[in-house]
Amino acid sequence: MATENKNLSAYDKTTIPNAKDLRFGIVVSEWNEAITEGLYKGAHEALLDCGALEENILRWNVPGSYELTFGCKKMLSSQNVDAVIAIGSVIRGETSHFDYVCSATAQGIKDLNVLHDTPVIFCVLTDDTLQQSIDRSGGKHGNKGTEAAIAAIKMAALGR
Repeated sequence: MATENKNLSAYDKTTIPNAKDLRFGIVVSEWNEAITEGLYKGAHEALLDCGALEENILRWNVPGSYELTFGCKKMLSSQNVDAVIAIGSVIRGETSHFDYVCSATAQGIKDLNVLHDTPVIFCVLTDDTLQQSIDRSGGKHGNKGTEAAIAAIKMAALGR
């Protein structure tokens, strides 16, 4: 696995632009809430650690990962943000539903990046097991939310 020896929460603050003057949107799926709340916590803490102001971090919730694309699209069109982070979690079940949701969500977020000048960061865990999701949302592999926040800062700075 690609992340077996990688801590997703590790970053060198000296290589990251200061986020003080940047505004961030975070759209969070309510499905698999224990996982998405962990991802949100990692993203939120990293943004603050890198200088973002609390009042410049806007959070919206959507029912599931499939709805992230619409939530992010509405945030892009109605809020003055420098980057949006899409947070979700899809865990493989017994049907092919997993494949459709993962594919549609990834394609939708990709489309937003093609159509808009504001970056949308993909922070959607697509794991085979609940344990894999736990390990990547604040567990033994760190927090993918933290990694997404750092990407959002870098991309927002690039966009300026």
